[in-house]
Amino acid sequence: MKRRDLEHIIRAAADIADDDTIVIVGSQSILAQYPDAPSDLLVSDEADVYPAHFPERAELIDGCIGEGSPFHDTYGYYAQGVGPETSVLPEGWRDRLIAICNANTRMATGVCLEVHDLLVAKAIAGREKDSRYLRDAARHRLADRATLLERLVRTAAPHEVKEAARQRILAAFDAV
Repeated sequence: MKRRDLEHIIRAAADIADDDTIVIVGSQSILAQYPDAPSDLLVSDEADVYPAHFPERAELIDGCIGEGSPFHDTYGYYAQGVGPETSVLPEGWRDRLIAICNANTRMATGVCLEVHDLLVAKAIAGREKDSRYLRDAARHRLADRATLLERLVRTAAPHEVKEAARQRILAAFDAV
């Protein structure tokens, strides 16, 4: 997915949900901070989104421009309607959101996770694709290990989950 594709999703999701602010929590949120992010971080054809003011309308987004929809078939990318609880994020993440708002979004605002918050969520999720994403971000030097570890401490997750995430972060940076 490219930045313009994410802008299209923001525009469409805002129209569908009748909400001028769309939260992007998945891997494609990196496109706010790094519009020309390395291609190995942009392999997903989905953006995980929810309306900021009406999160319950995420189902509408999923139904209209989600996987297998005519939108997906036409453009090759889609929105996955998710909820605020989808990602486990460090405290203060809302204060660090990065906005995308321009003519391509029809002045709707997409608010995206800052890279360290995104990577902490990936480390906690711990799926193979999340670990690969974390390693690729470390390899491209898009994040700081110390900041990730500090934010991980300020994340509401059980100790054993945080310890596994800490090990993933360390491994990702050790592989660089």
